[in-house]
Amino acid sequence: MRQAIGGLAIDGTVVIGEPGGMLTRGERVGVGSGPAVDVALLALEGPTIVAKGEPNGLSLIAMAENGGFLPVPNIYMKKIAVGPGLPVGIVDVDAPPAANLAAVAKAKGVAVGDLVVCTLDRPRHQDLIAAIREAGARILLIADGDVSAAIAAALPKTGVDLYLGIGKAPQGVLAAAALACVGGQMQGRLVAQSESERTQAAAYGITKLERKYSIADVAWGDLTFAATGVTDGHTLAGVRSDGGGEITHSLVLRSSTGTLRYIEAHRKFAKTRSG
Repeated sequence: MRQAIGGLAIDGTVVIGEPGGMLTRGERVGVGSGPAVDVALLALEGPTIVAKGEPNGLSLIAMAENGGFLPVPNIYMKKIAVGPGLPVGIVDVDAPPAANLAAVAKAKGVAVGDLVVCTLDRPRHQDLIAAIREAGARILLIADGDVSAAIAAALPKTGVDLYLGIGKAPQGVLAAAALACVGGQMQGRLVAQSESERTQAAAYGITKLERKYSIADVAWGDLTFAATGVTDGHTLAGVRSDGGGEITHSLVLRSSTGTLRYIEAHRKFAKTRSG
């Protein structure tokens, strides 16, 4: 990925990267000329599900104008996300699931029982899952990859109406970038589980952990987002082989144009010549 980004005519700085990975926070990318941009990325969202061949493995990258992403530490964030075409402020990360579901169902002109809520299958979500079921909505549990879940809530034909739950904060920035491009809505609040995590947040200039963030607080300006499927999921097909190469499926979103492009790329294996 570094090589690919290095070929871009940008003067980029990684603000959301991979701790301990190849591209970490503060690293410069691009050719050093062109527009100054901030870069948020995950070379692989869901390494465990990819290793197991489970759904929703993605490779993700987003770019914003310089200063266009909220820098966040690698701690948890409570999130709620819905797609475009709904009244502004229709969901609230602090509201009970039943209230959010009732509001979305009313706006969409459907029953709560027709809604599908996506969330991570985690012990920490036991109460959330119980509340969603008690409200009457259906649940799609995923093993990993909450960026893919937030995107699914904003795209047509995925069958997902809302994303709810607690996932990592860097993934929240990437999800916000994607949702901002298509007119979706998202709210989030950082969740510090220890004094060490509070210290991490403070190192990023975040001292009010009770603050509720909207999309505009997390990702703003001219945004571009791209995702490529690694394993099959509800948004993209995974990498496939056609015998002579690989086929990848990606989506690219731009906030300035409001466009969503699906790209199917065919890459042929280089043939070696025998003597």
